[in-house]
Amino acid sequence: MLVDRFGRPLLHLRLSVTNRCNYNCIYCHREGEFSFIRNSSEELSPYEIYLIAKAASDLGIRKFKLTGGEPLLRNDIVEIVSLLNKLKPLDLAMTTNGYYMAKYAYELKEAGLRRINISIPSLRRETYRKITGVDGLNQALNGLEEAVNVGYDVIKINYLLLKGFNEDEFEEFIELARKLNVILQVIELQPEGLGYRNFEKLHTDLSPFEKKVKERAVKVVYRKLMHNRPQYYVDNAVIEFVRPVCNPDFCMHCTRLRITANGFIKTCLFVKPSIGLESILKNNSYSEERKVEKIKEMIVKANNMREPYYKSEKQVSIIGFKAQERIEQ
Repeated sequence: MLVDRFGRPLLHLRLSVTNRCNYNCIYCHREGEFSFIRNSSEELSPYEIYLIAKAASDLGIRKFKLTGGEPLLRNDIVEIVSLLNKLKPLDLAMTTNGYYMAKYAYELKEAGLRRINISIPSLRRETYRKITGVDGLNQALNGLEEAVNVGYDVIKINYLLLKGFNEDEFEEFIELARKLNVILQVIELQPEGLGYRNFEKLHTDLSPFEKKVKERAVKVVYRKLMHNRPQYYVDNAVIEFVRPVCNPDFCMHCTRLRITANGFIKTCLFVKPSIGLESILKNNSYSEERKVEKIKEMIVKANNMREPYYKSEKQVSIIGFKAQERIEQ
């Protein structure tokens, strides 16, 4: 197992398989990527994604999450999942907007996908359209229900709170999570991508919502290997709060690296891609084994570069919400 300079184990690999998306959400952090791939030929192939995951797995990184953009825009997404499943990971998950989930739910489950996060910012059709730019609420809810019917190990609703849009839907989301027996993940807006541009206007403090849930909870579990995130068991529902902004505790429990859709390693959402893998992946003189060994070297290098973005309360007071400014320096 790799451990960074701050004693944090490296357990998760977040793989952006595309940054193309059929939505235009007002809050999207775009996985910290500011250049867009318009041509799918510029994206990593399923085999290249497999090689990166193989190298990571050899180093003890056994949990993978597929992200985007929208992963289900890739016609070969089932092949990608199937290849990753051959590595016998401890976890294989995906985050999606759910628009195409009903179509792919069964195939992805059969290919080895175990967990699904479906982003649903509103349960009201017009509000959903205003936030996402797409009249897709029915498709997302159908995708959620199909995922439940198929029987994934874990299903989560990603509910990102946005001031002036969806705060009054909180109890409705709890009821939906209870009804479908899925986890409700309440997320804080991050000052990144479009989230940075709209941060002051849209950011909502999760504290009053978490306080109400905590008072009603019959049990609280802290997930030490997932940013020390609390899970509240309340009214036969499970509710998580994701609060990454200006949060040293969150950063000190980070266990992940990120891979961009065109093959760069990112050590944190808020920093630029640091290490490119294209020269390794495209080198036809390398055998598969050689490519894997070289990628492992790059992952070790990236792990040595990892550090908590928010290290202390003092740093938080200085940085505030200026993540974008730091990136552009």
